[in-house]
Amino acid sequence: MKRRKFLRNSSTVAAGIMSAPIFASCNETTTANKTETPPILPIAICTWNFGNATAKAWEVLEKGGNALDAVHQGVMVEENDLNNSTVGNGGRPDRDGNVTLDACIMDKDGNCGAVLAMQNIANPISVARKVMEETPHVMLAGKGAEQFAYEQGFEKTNLLTEESKQAWLEWKKTSQYKPIINIENHDTIGMLAIDADGDIAGACTTSGMAYKMAGRVGDSPIIGAGLFVDNEVGGATATGVGEEVVRTVGSFLIVELMRQGKSPQEACEEGVKRIIAKNKDKQDFQIGFIAINKKGETGGYCIHPGFTYRTYTKEGHINNPSDSYLKS
Repeated sequence: MKRRKFLRNSSTVAAGIMSAPIFASCNETTTANKTETPPILPIAICTWNFGNATAKAWEVLEKGGNALDAVHQGVMVEENDLNNSTVGNGGRPDRDGNVTLDACIMDKDGNCGAVLAMQNIANPISVARKVMEETPHVMLAGKGAEQFAYEQGFEKTNLLTEESKQAWLEWKKTSQYKPIINIENHDTIGMLAIDADGDIAGACTTSGMAYKMAGRVGDSPIIGAGLFVDNEVGGATATGVGEEVVRTVGSFLIVELMRQGKSPQEACEEGVKRIIAKNKDKQDFQIGFIAINKKGETGGYCIHPGFTYRTYTKEGHINNPSDSYLKS
């Protein structure tokens, strides 16, 4: 066989061999795309069994509303519930008898707003949104946050209900401060939502730990700790002893783990394990994380059994018991 003909024939065979995997790969990709599970949209998810809050968020989403409005209106349900002594109006006071509220909110574009240690305003999540939309700042604290709220038209409200006052007076007899797992630590509603357009938003609001030191602020109003949203990846929020979440920048960590390819469940588990690693000789506190990714997949994980989280989709309204690092 002449050299030219041999090279031509060899090239043809080689091309055929090399192209086969490429065509196969294309076919596999096409097949995979066809069988990929479609995103679960819209969806609302929140910490703990706050079914009325997720129902309100779902009402907004079902009508075509955006994720930001859904989380805002959703968590406000608990801020306004006087029977909820851990969030908003009627929350348990600090050790001096003052109810101080914290909240933050974050939208699909990374805009965010927060208020810290604010008194006399019943809906801190609404003030946090005003901070995000009406100021060049991210956080306002204490008297400054309160004054800003008045300037925005919010009314002064006595947040200390008679029930919370009597509980505080009873506590003062011993003044013993020891957070009780899944009770005093049940101090936060964090909510995440994805709307029909696939955009994510989050909100978090709390009255903090009962009988805390005056001026204490936990993770809940801290962007990156108590709440974080990245519209390209997903979102996460936390509940429990906020100091430990702050130390690991927990919600940001979980979103970054999802960016690296972990599922929401895997990311929440890793977030809890990071906290455990920093507290090897101390496990008498609760932390719970929830997370959601762009597909609408969710996850939740905690240290001790007892933490639950609510999800609301077109498939149903479910209270999900969270798996835990420690078993009962």
